[in-house]
Amino acid sequence: MARLGTGIGWRPEIADVVERMPGIDWVEAVAENLCPGHLPDSLLRLRERGVTVVPHGVSLGLGGAERPDAGRLAALAERVEALGSPLVTEHIAFVRAGGPLTASPLLEAGHLLPVPRTRDALDVLCENVRVAQDALPVPLAVENIAALVSWPDEEMTEGQFLYELADRTGVRLLIDVANLHTNHVNRGEDPAEALAELPLEAIAYVHVAGGFERDGVWHDSHAHPVPRPVLDILTDLASRVVPPGVLLERDENFPEGDELAGEVEAIRGAVEKGRAAGTARAAEQGLVAATARAADGAVAPRAARDGSGAGDAVRQRLGLAQAALLSALVAGTPVPEGFDRVRLGVQARALAGKRADVVARVAPELPVVLGAGYRPAFLAYAQKRPMTGGYRRDALDFVEHLMRNGRPRDADVRHELREWWLERSGPQPRSARPGARWARATRRVLLRR
Repeated sequence: MARLGTGIGWRPEIADVVERMPGIDWVEAVAENLCPGHLPDSLLRLRERGVTVVPHGVSLGLGGAERPDAGRLAALAERVEALGSPLVTEHIAFVRAGGPLTASPLLEAGHLLPVPRTRDALDVLCENVRVAQDALPVPLAVENIAALVSWPDEEMTEGQFLYELADRTGVRLLIDVANLHTNHVNRGEDPAEALAELPLEAIAYVHVAGGFERDGVWHDSHAHPVPRPVLDILTDLASRVVPPGVLLERDENFPEGDELAGEVEAIRGAVEKGRAAGTARAAEQGLVAATARAADGAVAPRAARDGSGAGDAVRQRLGLAQAALLSALVAGTPVPEGFDRVRLGVQARALAGKRADVVARVAPELPVVLGAGYRPAFLAYAQKRPMTGGYRRDALDFVEHLMRNGRPRDADVRHELREWWLERSGPQPRSARPGARWARATRRVLLRR
């Protein structure tokens, strides 16, 4: 695996800052936010300077019961080729459930949800990863995610689950040390134990990010400074193997450039501290040569591929379980047996809050039109109305819901919302020509009669 160095997540809001930041060897961009034929000028300039760009997917749902969608895989491959990337990454998660496999409505989470660490789920995940590997033009690495909830009756630890996945498929691992910290706080899992069980030679790179704790629950926000416990886990990892790349993730609440650069330097410092500790420990044990080989990425990943696949019965069992959980989170149905009701409530509120935030970015006019009433109105809407077609569709459905219920009460605001909805609900924008505008006005008058 090629060495990447130190990087930062590229986001449009900090594009200029990233371009000016010294010592950035590579960047990662959310794949779904890129159009291959119209890449942002900032990314093109970075590529011209020799900065590696890695696309990071968030919507494949490799941990879901269904096989990966061919269209999504093709779109991801197109972005890889447009960026000239040496690898591509995704998540060990499910993001949708239901549909024909379970004879139930298809539901979208709008977020990454954990898969159960069971043999059934592992079989499905391994087959889905192989399908993705065959469809992508470069190596795939998959990321461990943060979780607020735990599945009942799990059969493996996170480290064991990831080890078997890498062993059976040869897939690379993207290890998020912030997510290990999240699972430590929320699920009582020991990050050192997880690191000890990982196939360290399979690590492609590492994510580092910040979050916050509220009422004993750690929220992986990507909007706060990286805390010391996360840096300590990074140091522990770097004492075991020098990762090919380390990257700072920040998705919102962006600080000034100097503060971001300071976080990148803190990450470098944590890696160097770990590397020094690892060298000293290896020297004591007479393993300096082995440590050097691991640091150079010379140890090949365990790539034994078994021929087994997940049968339809296994996929259906997993699909029913995931649909029941997702329905409880986004549609207000009863909590499945064995889950913590309180923690599920925290996750449900977090999902609704994220939906509100993303819809506000996708449709920035709505918070302007509705003012302070936007967020409470959207959260009330989201309680029992799951997302079914992406965030743009979600914004349109939200406004339609308000209009059908005579909300808001201010007639001028309702009119503005209606105009916004009409402008965006059709296959193409409405014409602004005077004749077309006159025809629409005439139609509205006739419909009122």
